[in-house]
Amino acid sequence: MPLADRIRPSSIEDVVGQRHLLGEGKPLRRVIESGKIPNMIFYGPSGVGKTTVARIIADSANMRLHKLNGTSASTSDIKSIVSEIDTLLGSGGILLYLDEIQYLNKKQQQSLLEYIEDGSITLIASTTENPYFYVYNAILSRSTVFEFKPVSPEDMESAVRRGFAECSKENGINYEISDEAVNYICHGVGGDVRKCLNTVELCALSANEGRVDLSIAEELTQRSNMRYDRDGDQHYDLLSALQKSIRGSDENAALHYAARLIEAGDIISLSRRLLVIAAEDIGLAYPMAIPIVKACVDSAMQLGLPEARIPLGDAVVLLATSPKSNTAHIAFDEAIADVKNGEVGDFPRHLQNVHCDGVDAEVRGQFYLYPHDFPNHYVEQQYLPDNLKDKVYYHFGDNKLETAAREYWEKIKGKK
Repeated sequence: MPLADRIRPSSIEDVVGQRHLLGEGKPLRRVIESGKIPNMIFYGPSGVGKTTVARIIADSANMRLHKLNGTSASTSDIKSIVSEIDTLLGSGGILLYLDEIQYLNKKQQQSLLEYIEDGSITLIASTTENPYFYVYNAILSRSTVFEFKPVSPEDMESAVRRGFAECSKENGINYEISDEAVNYICHGVGGDVRKCLNTVELCALSANEGRVDLSIAEELTQRSNMRYDRDGDQHYDLLSALQKSIRGSDENAALHYAARLIEAGDIISLSRRLLVIAAEDIGLAYPMAIPIVKACVDSAMQLGLPEARIPLGDAVVLLATSPKSNTAHIAFDEAIADVKNGEVGDFPRHLQNVHCDGVDAEVRGQFYLYPHDFPNHYVEQQYLPDNLKDKVYYHFGDNKLETAAREYWEKIKGKK
């Protein structure tokens, strides 16, 4: 068994991290201490204690326990569990621990619904994916979701030292671990306790005469200082954090999230999101950001990594430190919404292409006024359909460029 399984905690007090859930007076701790187990879904990255906590709860319950994994469970497995309802085996109630529930299809999840609803089966499920996207809504509405978070380096230290102590006992070697090595392991595993203990075991096996120094830790610590899966929640969370940091004009946070994408080798996602941000969040406050970012992205694609980081870094800082405006795309979204809702109307007569009047036309001629024939290249006339003629989609922003544009057109159009 891996070290992580050999020293898996058997009580809540021994669980590393998750103080927001398991600390004194915290919600999950109160649920466990109440002795009444509701349907629960544990959500969070791998290696942070979801399975451990679920097993502790299951072991303390006076119920028939079944364990399934969504990656391998079949409909027949679920039917086998259901068949124990109203039998002597299930007389005390059935507790189903379902790991990786996101891998069960909708039909499989629905097959549990009736029994979860009437209390015949109590469900504790865990998932690394956002349950609001991957778990059937009817099950979700009957369960309490608890979010587990990556374990902090400070909390990770106790796991590291406990792991080395177990290795010392098993191997008969009194390991000498430098504080630098402990600190490096704690910071290098990205909050994953399982990966942390795997690293501890590797360091113990590789130690020269029981000495574990920083060099060994650096060689053997599995690189996972960031969690990244291009098809998972972390991918979209990372892109969201990047855009919100740029939108919030925090260039340091923006550089951090961009660096995580660079380290993951994903310059395509970073480039695409920067192009979106240039138009969506900077927009008319600094329109030149759009072609500049496009040039940076083109350069990055031609250069490839590692040089691609240079123009992309320029783009990140430029966008984060630029003035911001979303007026144009908000106005466009409102116009699109009107079109989707059927607010279209006919074209004004003078905007139609070379209008042809029939013999029954009361008024002949198009009467289009060509703006370039008038002072300041402007003349007032109706452009929107009649049913929308007074509609206002766009409102000038308060940045320098849009303010100047507003003042210019107020002067030209004779508005105060």
